[in-house]
Amino acid sequence: MMPGMLRIFSLAVMSIALLAMGLSIVQLNKAADGIVVDNITIGTIPARVFHRQESDAAPVVVIAHGFAGSQQLMQSFALSFARNGYIALTFDFAGHGRNPAPLTGSITEETGATETLLAELEKVAAYARSLGDGRLAVLGHSMASDIVVRFAQKVPDITATISVSMFSPVVTATTPRNLLVIVGDWEGLLKQEALRAVSLATAPLAAQPSVSYGEPLDGTARAAAFIPYTEHVSVLFAIESMRNAVEWLDACFGFHRLQPIALDARGPWIALLIAGAVLLAWQASHSLPKVALEPIGAGLKWQRLWLPILLPALITPILLRFLPTHFLPVLVADYLAVHFACYGFITFTMLAITKGAGDIFTLRARSMSGLLTAVCLVVAYEAIALFWPLDHYFTNFIPAFNRIPIILAMVIGTLCYFVSDEWLTRGKETARAGYAASKVTFLVSLGLATAFDFERLFFLIIIIPVILLFFLIFGLFSSWIYRRTGDPLIAGLANAFAFAWAIGVTFPILAG
Repeated sequence: MMPGMLRIFSLAVMSIALLAMGLSIVQLNKAADGIVVDNITIGTIPARVFHRQESDAAPVVVIAHGFAGSQQLMQSFALSFARNGYIALTFDFAGHGRNPAPLTGSITEETGATETLLAELEKVAAYARSLGDGRLAVLGHSMASDIVVRFAQKVPDITATISVSMFSPVVTATTPRNLLVIVGDWEGLLKQEALRAVSLATAPLAAQPSVSYGEPLDGTARAAAFIPYTEHVSVLFAIESMRNAVEWLDACFGFHRLQPIALDARGPWIALLIAGAVLLAWQASHSLPKVALEPIGAGLKWQRLWLPILLPALITPILLRFLPTHFLPVLVADYLAVHFACYGFITFTMLAITKGAGDIFTLRARSMSGLLTAVCLVVAYEAIALFWPLDHYFTNFIPAFNRIPIILAMVIGTLCYFVSDEWLTRGKETARAGYAASKVTFLVSLGLATAFDFERLFFLIIIIPVILLFFLIFGLFSSWIYRRTGDPLIAGLANAFAFAWAIGVTFPILAG
């Protein structure tokens, strides 16, 4: 391509990326037009109250997030409820988001963390009653789906309970009152759980999805809604999730709405914002300095590459069955840190055996100043273009001070993995699709680890799709960075920081 045409093409790509990001931010902010958002603290619990500017006394909906979530993750429901005349209250559970208190108690026993979470919900609900007309509804996702069910059973004047991606063993034929279960259509087992919960009230008839049973005004209503093309996270942003929730509240509170329901459609705009940031990263990568005169890396073809890719995936979960992995006060994240570290160490050992380690840490093959400059530029871009928007519009991504040591500890593990893996899958002669194959085997390795210790690590099943999304986004970054700089170490260092940051700010902090 001629230099003039190349400049025009680059400007066009940059313009499209900036336009996508700008349009997304405008639309995401527009969703709150006419809505007042008050940041408050209930004891030590950070919370937000959403209501119309001209709002009179109205029912209050307390909204609780799930495992590794935060109140930002529940904004779609909060804004949808507020735009339709309700008062919505979101908050961060102990150990989550910006709540400074750790989560106390065992996560596998009902007398443990469940009681802590339930006590916090009770405290938030007591405050919520002072905001509206005294009537209250609750909504909870995933982990909190069980908490809101238990709360509504304990406080029988709760008008409606909405459980998203519900798993709760305590649902009965009569409690909680007016139960709606919303489930993503790709959540197979949870769909069965939803129908089981509804069928308790319809026996001997088997419940059907999208059918409401009972009478909302006497508290006996029950229904299950399956949301098309969604899974455990995207179900929180689907228009049909919002519509079902608002219509359920209207029926339970006896509202007869004259105007169309106004819903928050932030899901596609968040996706466009991320897509714009990724596209801009492609263009911005051309501005990185050239670090290696010639592309460096292990450069292994398939006959030498398959073993270093496969063995760590098999050995790591088996080895960690016998090694201690409890060293961080963060649920599951301590295991992830050790898994990354062990996987990376085995990969590096395999590289050394196959003589593919080469100049991974030497200076003669690269410009040190160029390396430091490139790493700083990439990390800065990730923080500004990805992490800040994610924190503002999606979920908590800005660490409180108590999470800084956790991120630093996570970096040790992620550095071992990403530096070794980047070197393994880069180089002049490296087999095509080697990078993708290494990421697939890592996810398989996490699946094996979960199967070996399901009681402790079952939350990994929930986050594996999120890790896959991160692998896709940062895999593209890695490819573009390597193409420009010729050095795998840059993406290895930057991706290690990004993953340590993401895990450190989202996973719940435990007491002790």
